Amino acid sequence: MRVTYPRALKVVRMDSFCEGETLAQVLTLRLAEIAALAARAEAAPGRRPEAIKARIADQVATLLDASSRFDPDRLHQEAILIASKADIREELDRLTSHVAQINHLMRQGGSIGRRLDFLAQELNREANTLASKAAGLKIADCALELKLLIEQIREQVQNIE
Repeated sequence: MRVTYPRALKVVRMDSFCEGETLAQVLTLRLAEIAALAARAEAAPGRRPEAIKARIADQVATLLDASSRFDPDRLHQEAILIASKADIREELDRLTSHVAQINHLMRQGGSIGRRLDFLAQELNREANTLASKAAGLKIADCALELKLLIEQIREQVQNIE
């Protein structure tokens, strides 16, 4: 059976289109899972300001009880710095923004592989920061699950032009 060049090209294009549709579905599912994890991290009790404040107050009290050499004013300044670093609001906002950008790119279509790869790297960066700031097991679990999902996205993005 002889296949003509135009027919073969049509088959290749159709296969490519079908693969693209499947990849889009996989990415959409993973992005929805990332959004759900970000919402779960947002709701985690350990990220609330009062929980962070209580944890820091306990740590400062323990230090002050252990030694009288600590300057309470200096400890107060350090506690404020630690509390500001423990806030994960910025990382959650960026995760949400990157998910929205990826969804927009996929709806837009065209040659988006490199931009998706860049955004996958950004998602990974935010997940790493979230993991390093994790104040509690629930947020740490969310961060680890995020990293797994993002790695799956990065693998799929490598197949997109």
